Amino acid sequence: MPENARLNGNIGQIDLAFVEREATPQLLMKLSIQLHLAGLSLSNTVSILDIFSVERARSTVHNWVHKADLQPESGRCPDHIAIDETVIQLDDEQYWLYAAVDPEINELLHTKLEPTTTKVLAHSFLTELSEKHDVSDAMFLVDGSHSLQDACQRHGFNFRYEKHGNRNAVESVFHEIKWRTLCFSNCFSNAESETADDWLRSFSFAWNQLI
Repeated sequence: MPENARLNGNIGQIDLAFVEREATPQLLMKLSIQLHLAGLSLSNTVSILDIFSVERARSTVHNWVHKADLQPESGRCPDHIAIDETVIQLDDEQYWLYAAVDPEINELLHTKLEPTTTKVLAHSFLTELSEKHDVSDAMFLVDGSHSLQDACQRHGFNFRYEKHGNRNAVESVFHEIKWRTLCFSNCFSNAESETADDWLRSFSFAWNQLI
């Protein structure tokens, strides 16, 4: 029962205000978005729709996910924040993914995709994070990233070096994202970085609802 309740709650939070002329029942649209973000490939998601006698292209479901514009909730006040950066592959190009996770509840607070990693971009990432959440009293957990350590110092945030422990939360998120982008490369085939950035925010929404 708790799992079903959480699944239903997640579907209820998917806003389909973008829909103008769409013959697909909204419940099936929400279910498709939910299933894809939870880990089902676009091909398998379309197969689920076939069970309900609804034929839709993979690109249609892909567009539903992006137009829904799902994002993790703002206004959190975490005690600790694990932050990190990692490389992910989009088509034949590499991008740097910045992520912040509340390790106590294993929820994503903010993600940002950048073409490279610099101190300026790390500072910008923490600026966006602080605009979404109350992080002034949080302890930031950082590994050996000099750019993120420098960004914490420039913002005046408390931080400490931590390789394992609570930082495992952000590592588990990165592992899932890398697996998803590798297995579901069709999500990013010929996609702009902005599209991938949108997908990552949608993934963050789903991750927080389903963990």
